[in-house]
Amino acid sequence: MAEIDRLRRTEGFLFLLCFAGSIPLANWLIGNVGTTCVAKGPCLIPVAPGLQAPSGVLAVGLALVLRDLVQRRLGLRWAIAAIGIGALLSATFAPPALVVASTIAFLLSEMADLAVYTPMQRRGFVRAAIASSMVGLVIDSIVFLSLAFGSLEFLAGQVVGKSWMVVAALPVLALLRSRDRRLGLLPA
Repeated sequence: MAEIDRLRRTEGFLFLLCFAGSIPLANWLIGNVGTTCVAKGPCLIPVAPGLQAPSGVLAVGLALVLRDLVQRRLGLRWAIAAIGIGALLSATFAPPALVVASTIAFLLSEMADLAVYTPMQRRGFVRAAIASSMVGLVIDSIVFLSLAFGSLEFLAGQVVGKSWMVVAALPVLALLRSRDRRLGLLPA
């Protein structure tokens, strides 16, 4: 059992590091990577035919899933601490014009993710991660775009782009769920 606890905690801290790293990555992407960079606006990437989004959506979509994994491995207190750490990182790494929008959108979306994931996780880890991430990514998109740019012009692209990252995480979530069952590696 000590080996299982050690594995759970090791994975939890790895997920926490990845979660923390996704925040400065999102802020860097939005200003530096894209097929088009809008003057005084974000760098954009195509996320579907005829649909673009700020490039940070890739890391933000992943962050929502990673926060769920932190909670699954380390527990609710660590997940709440991760949100606090993430908000500080968001405020630290966001471009000056986006600090408020980035920080508030991060806090609200991650708290909404937590509020959905926490009660649902006992009824199904993968379903809870998908549902909570979808709620979080919609809230993040609306709040960020409204505060940062005063426009929801990129809302559809933001939702689609972040959703792609949630979908991309599904095989990993399913593998973790299967392995957890096999090893008796239950959430904290």
